[in-house]
Amino acid sequence: MVSKFQFFFINFLLITSIAFAQNSSDKVALSALLIELEKTYEIKFSYSDNDVKDVFINSPKKGISIDELLSYLNKKTFLQFKTLDNRYVTVSFLNKSISICGTIIDANFLKPLLLATVKVNGYKLGTTTNQKGEFYLQNVPVNATLSFSYISFKTKTIAAKELFSTHCKQIFLEEETEQLSEITMPKFLTSGLQKSADGSTVLNTEKFGILPGLIEPDILKTIKILPGVESVNESVSNINVRGGTNDQNLMLWDGIKMYHSGHFFGLISAYNPYLTKKVAVTKNGTSTAFSDGVSSTINMETANRITNEFSGGAGFNLLSADAFVQVPLKENMELHISGRRSFTDLINTPTYNNYFSRSFQDNSVASSTVNNSESKFYFYDYSLKFLYDIDYNHSIRANFIHIKNNLEYLEKYTTNNITIEENSTLKQENLGANIHWNADWNTKFSTTFSAFFSDYKINSSDYNKDSDQLQTQFNNVLETEIKLDSKYEFSDIFHFKNGLVFNEIGIRNTTTVNAPTFSTTVKNVLLKSAFYSELEYQKNNTYARFGLRANYFYEFQKFVIEPRINIRQKINNEFSLKLEGEFKNQTTAQKIDFEENFLGIEKRRWILSDNINTPIVKSKQASFGVEYTLNKLYVDVTAFYKKIDGITADNQGFYNNTQTLNSIGNYNIKGIEFLVNKQTKNISTWLSYTYAVNNYSFDIFNPESFPNSLDIRHSVSAAFNYDFTKKFKLSFGSVLRSGKPFTKPIDGNETIQDGNRTIVNYNNPNQERLDSFFRLDFSGSYNFDFTKDIKSTIRLGITNITDRKNIIDSYFIVDETSENNVKRINNYSLPFTPNLSFRIQF
Repeated sequence: MVSKFQFFFINFLLITSIAFAQNSSDKVALSALLIELEKTYEIKFSYSDNDVKDVFINSPKKGISIDELLSYLNKKTFLQFKTLDNRYVTVSFLNKSISICGTIIDANFLKPLLLATVKVNGYKLGTTTNQKGEFYLQNVPVNATLSFSYISFKTKTIAAKELFSTHCKQIFLEEETEQLSEITMPKFLTSGLQKSADGSTVLNTEKFGILPGLIEPDILKTIKILPGVESVNESVSNINVRGGTNDQNLMLWDGIKMYHSGHFFGLISAYNPYLTKKVAVTKNGTSTAFSDGVSSTINMETANRITNEFSGGAGFNLLSADAFVQVPLKENMELHISGRRSFTDLINTPTYNNYFSRSFQDNSVASSTVNNSESKFYFYDYSLKFLYDIDYNHSIRANFIHIKNNLEYLEKYTTNNITIEENSTLKQENLGANIHWNADWNTKFSTTFSAFFSDYKINSSDYNKDSDQLQTQFNNVLETEIKLDSKYEFSDIFHFKNGLVFNEIGIRNTTTVNAPTFSTTVKNVLLKSAFYSELEYQKNNTYARFGLRANYFYEFQKFVIEPRINIRQKINNEFSLKLEGEFKNQTTAQKIDFEENFLGIEKRRWILSDNINTPIVKSKQASFGVEYTLNKLYVDVTAFYKKIDGITADNQGFYNNTQTLNSIGNYNIKGIEFLVNKQTKNISTWLSYTYAVNNYSFDIFNPESFPNSLDIRHSVSAAFNYDFTKKFKLSFGSVLRSGKPFTKPIDGNETIQDGNRTIVNYNNPNQERLDSFFRLDFSGSYNFDFTKDIKSTIRLGITNITDRKNIIDSYFIVDETSENNVKRINNYSLPFTPNLSFRIQF
């Protein structure tokens, strides 16, 4: 039953709403109203069109006198209506300036924005918003325009006349989700994956949905689902983009160049995804702001906006535990902290055992139970970010990251009733720090000044009890960079970017042996600078970016010019064309030592170009594609060609007679990528296929041309995601690809003498292929809330459901007990491996 009070109150609301609607609908343009009033009162208004433009008021009551009419108009506008005689009325500014107020609000979350910028264009007049997002301004020229801006939000411009009102108006700002270009495909394959107008793929970790086998938005594992992105040995440290080696990927974390990317020797990403908000992957057509990485650019960015809210999260899986927090320090100051550590040195889970066996198979570590020895392995990473908004035009951001892997291997043996312990260690770590200052000098011109250092180290000591020999190896990369970047917006359509970079990189390699006594140290330093410029155009159906980068290498006294191009043209609502091309270079590479390895583990050491034995690596790449989109069906077909010059034989990972040769060559790859993705309300399913031919060319080899060690001719992946509800999701996926090339010994003459040593006599390189690789993965996710502010997620992931034994690499060693004096060693992929994670977020 409805009480009398309720009945009265409901009717009051209805009447009030109707009255408000009627009053709102009575608002008319002043220019139109004056024409109507001239006819009604038989008078003539004298005014300038610019003075009454964009002025809207409620219509005056009918039947009032001229004096009452003019009084009403004077009261409701900032204009002065004055009679000259009975027929003529002049209209002029009562004041040249007005007072305005408003509230600036986040359009997505409907929250007020603190310290948002309010500027009167063309005048030295402006202010910032308070905690409630409110602002007040006096003496604003009535014909002026105002700009409203906030860091990482789109700037909005409004005429002062539109803000003149007895009530403060609300102004909504939209978040700028992608600085380089706008997002054109908000959901790609799974939620959290997006396509940008410039062709890059963006991973938004906050919105990450689900992918086969994954229990978290592992940054580097996620990008492996993209066409043209492979990992021939399952390692995230060995990501091969369009046939390139892993050291040809530029890895950036908040502007810091990183030289170490994986924990557990590459099986999981070294970057905590829960503080990394956005990852952009670019295969071709890269912005001129980026150098190095002749195969791809992987640009990771953490949260960059001050929220003034304490938030965070924590979780664990069967390998490690992590946590992150965002802590407001002041209204314009905030600190972000994240940390992760494995508990593998304390607890051995089934997941850990499989990962450990996969990383250390066929060496002394894996057989520790037999050799009366023990091993301890752990990893950790942590990062800090300091955010400070100086004012509405200037902001400072500072970052620090530390990544480390640590392996200790203890051997015990007894001689003459005396137990001797010998310890071997392997440590990998990467320290990085960055600071940058953003400045908006006006609504069109902005600059960013940044500086970073990156310090990578791998330090190992390996004791061999059979030869009573202790060998130590040390590899250190220290890079520093200073960069000034500017952006000028001619309009919303044209953006002009320029930059200047100074960079110094030093690499040191040291090896020592105690018996016989031997020590060598090689240290190289390279200083380079670059100037880059690019013009970006985006309007309606066209996106285009043209750029040029000029690099100068001081030690070599050499210029390298790199043009870049990226064009996307939408033909109609369904079809789009894309064209990309670039020249790039890089001066670092990884040397792979199989003879000087550690405990049988393949170890990669960074080396620096000397422009003689190790030249500057240069790439030329072009691609052309067609995209089709209709009713949540997305099809992409892209043909590409890439040639890389300046590679050396000792950084290709050859298992053959050429691995010790110092030869310079190139490889070229041509192929086609195909992807089809169909989405419905609850389903996302996709199929991708890549066909590529990848060949080496080395002049001193016989034959000169042969298949690349990363030549994967055919690669197919498919997945099916199903959202039972918004909280419960499942994902199945599979990968099927050609086996990688490898080299066999010569039949009947498997070994030869090399001085006092017997070595494997390999046949022509990469003439054989491993069996095809196949894997089926599964993952499930369920979200639930403990409270309104505390949310949680539990996820289950299974890698290799069928437990298939995939051979991912194969080589031969001398073994006199074996037939033909050689023994084949196979490295296998992960077996059936489950993993489980639980997270809370607040």
